[in-house]
Amino acid sequence: MAFDSTHLLKLLGKRVRRLRMQQNRSLQHLSQEASLSRRFLVEIEAGRANPSISKLAALSHSLGIALGSLCDLPVHTIPYNRICLLGIRGAGKSTLGPKLAAQIGVGFQELDNAIENKAGMPTREIFEIEGRDGFLKREADAVEDWLRENDSGVLALPGSIVNHSIAYERLLSTCTTVWLSASADAHFERVVAQGDTRPLEGGHSNAMKHLAGLLKDRTASYDRADLTVDTSTTSIEHCLQQITTFLNDRQHADH
Repeated sequence: MAFDSTHLLKLLGKRVRRLRMQQNRSLQHLSQEASLSRRFLVEIEAGRANPSISKLAALSHSLGIALGSLCDLPVHTIPYNRICLLGIRGAGKSTLGPKLAAQIGVGFQELDNAIENKAGMPTREIFEIEGRDGFLKREADAVEDWLRENDSGVLALPGSIVNHSIAYERLLSTCTTVWLSASADAHFERVVAQGDTRPLEGGHSNAMKHLAGLLKDRTASYDRADLTVDTSTTSIEHCLQQITTFLNDRQHADH
């Protein structure tokens, strides 16, 4: 596979932005401290700038991390057509996933189903019998099984995968990741429409607070995905077009 400098710069930009946001610092503040123009920092975070080693050193010093840590990025090209879909329940993974897979001519799998099929029991029972550690081991094994068996494909991930750092990092470094983002209202309506009445048991207000809390807690992790697609107000067809356009661009960058 060819070396993809464009993808590498986008990864650098995402890392700089994530570190800046984690430190609750504005673009203006960080650019001044690193002696960079605000415009240049915006270009770095957008993955459009190729900063010199001296500028990267100044930036890493201002962020309080080693230069090597800032630049520790994967230099191999990730397969454009091995895709993982991220998002909490109701994001549209089960709806968009099979359609996307059919459109680009690959297989579709839901990681939860793979875990349950191998365990011979539903997720709820795995937690009851084996606990959280047991489930996490099964989840990591299922990720490795899928990666080993699929050079291409679409994998729908459970919303909580971002809390499993080892499995999530593995997927980020080996797959093209897409975050299907949606509002708390959209998540709630879709889950109930699927026939799941559990969100209604605690009342609409409590369910909305829970969903809003999940989105807030996981946004920084989901934002590490290669592409974000807002499914709240966008049609399925338009979402698919956004994803396939991104995949085509990445494929052409590999050649």
